[in-house]
Amino acid sequence: MAEQQSIVVPRISSFPGHEARARATLRWLVQQDVVEERLSTCGGLGNRMAHAIAPGARWVVEHPQLLPFARPSNGLEIIGKRCIYTPTRDFLEEAGCPECRQEVGEALFDSLEAWMPGHTDNFACPECGFEDDINGFLFLQPCAFSNLGFVFNNWGAAGFRRDFLDEFAARLGYPVSLVQVDL
Repeated sequence: MAEQQSIVVPRISSFPGHEARARATLRWLVQQDVVEERLSTCGGLGNRMAHAIAPGARWVVEHPQLLPFARPSNGLEIIGKRCIYTPTRDFLEEAGCPECRQEVGEALFDSLEAWMPGHTDNFACPECGFEDDINGFLFLQPCAFSNLGFVFNNWGAAGFRRDFLDEFAARLGYPVSLVQVDL
């Protein structure tokens, strides 16, 4: 069975106080019994340390029978550095300007060389000049660019409930993108 990640990302490049908000969000997820408080080797990134899936996860997904309780990689990893979150397979790199509605994908994705090191959070439409946080542009496939991300390993088949994602966004104070990554 292939590895997969469901990544919840706030749609803001530089999340203010991202480390404190990550801790508060983790506390909420632990209180809801969605993940365990203690770290264990159930992650899929780096040292594999993550917060294991907990019984309450059944209440935040559409298909609880598909949750990865029996899989070695089933935990939540929190990323607190600037990252580009895109699907790894068949990503089209297409984006549009919310102002003029023109296709700007090539220029936008080229601009990530300046975005990644933090030289800018914004992108300016080459067609009309509209400028906004890069997350404010329109994408055909869910993707996001932020210094905060919540990686749920192998939860994708279960499908997060809309009300859970809405509550996640409310707790973060920003809209979120759900990026699905097949590894």
